Amino acid sequence: MKLKEVVKTIIYFVILAAVLFGLRQFVFTPVVVKGDSMDPTLIDGERVIALKNTDVKRYDIVTFPAPDEPGKNYIKRVIGLPGDTVEYRDDQLYINGKKYSEPYLDEYKSELTDGEPLTYDFTLKDLFGSDKVPEGKLFVLGDNRRISKDGRIIGYIDEDDIMADVKFVFWPINRIGTID
Repeated sequence: MKLKEVVKTIIYFVILAAVLFGLRQFVFTPVVVKGDSMDPTLIDGERVIALKNTDVKRYDIVTFPAPDEPGKNYIKRVIGLPGDTVEYRDDQLYINGKKYSEPYLDEYKSELTDGEPLTYDFTLKDLFGSDKVPEGKLFVLGDNRRISKDGRIIGYIDEDDIMADVKFVFWPINRIGTID
């Protein structure tokens, strides 16, 4: 092999590594799901891709630093945006007084056999003394509402603390695909 070809190959791999590093730092991050709080949407041990620097919308699944456990991150679903009122009555979500469906929970609700709701009744006023999500904050819940340590326990999340928006499962192979 000629020296010129070796140099070209090395330069190619250096540029490729730099591009991949840049993408990983500024565009996306791989995340490992730990725990059962997002069952059945995300399962313990799954590997997902989360996009950085995206606009967060209602129902997005996001990662953020755990406010109660330094060095740990949580994955939860955004339910309440700044200015929203959030209430649960009879296992039904109400935002700003309007009933909202959560189709991602339907299968899980149908599997419950104990007659208890998946999500127990609450209002933001009951939890925090104020009925609206403050400016610059988000209210998040895990999909496995009975066991999730989420906004009902840890409080509101700063919008600026959102690290990434989970979009795609890449492991295990039988679960590859986008996340609803």
